Amino acid sequence: MLYWILLVYLVVTPFFPVVGWLAAICMIAPVWMSCHRGRYWCGNFCPRGNFYDRVLSRFSRKRPIPAFLRTPAFRAAIVGLLFTMFGVQFYFAWGDWGRMGMVFWNLIVVTTIVGIVLGVAYSHRAWCTFCPMGSLSALVAPRHRKPSFRNIHIADSCVMCRKCARVCPMQLHPYEAKGAEAGMMDPDCIKCGVCIPKCPKDSISMR
Repeated sequence: MLYWILLVYLVVTPFFPVVGWLAAICMIAPVWMSCHRGRYWCGNFCPRGNFYDRVLSRFSRKRPIPAFLRTPAFRAAIVGLLFTMFGVQFYFAWGDWGRMGMVFWNLIVVTTIVGIVLGVAYSHRAWCTFCPMGSLSALVAPRHRKPSFRNIHIADSCVMCRKCARVCPMQLHPYEAKGAEAGMMDPDCIKCGVCIPKCPKDSISMR
């Protein structure tokens, strides 16, 4: 389970602050991968996302995610706020690898707590709708051409029952991409594949 990586990271870093630098992987990799695969990292490799799926989903009230959390203005504000806070702390910790590692750790702790609160109150992936790295990944994700690796496709056999939308952790609407040659091009699709087995007509595939 990938979420164990998150749990071990949170416990170990205060004792070995340099370990905090590992969070840089989860800050760089999602954006790098999204250039060709969209938000594939978020749905398949993110330890925190895995924690939300495997653990937090059991306690979530599964309510609709507030629309304003998805707006470009709100997402841009969150990116600016968190990166500013991160940059200021990093500046004062500069030169001390341990203290700089703890800056990463502080950021992960705070955002994880926010994610848990929102995940319980709304949907377990509510945080992912405006996660700074997710927002940047969605920004650079291909929109007008077929991604080179892994995309959700909806066949013409789809009967628009909307069961895919009801199980989507990001509360998107896969059925709206019915028949589209490029597949579902919503930049916030995390390509987790949860919708695939829920389709009664086997109309959904990832290829």
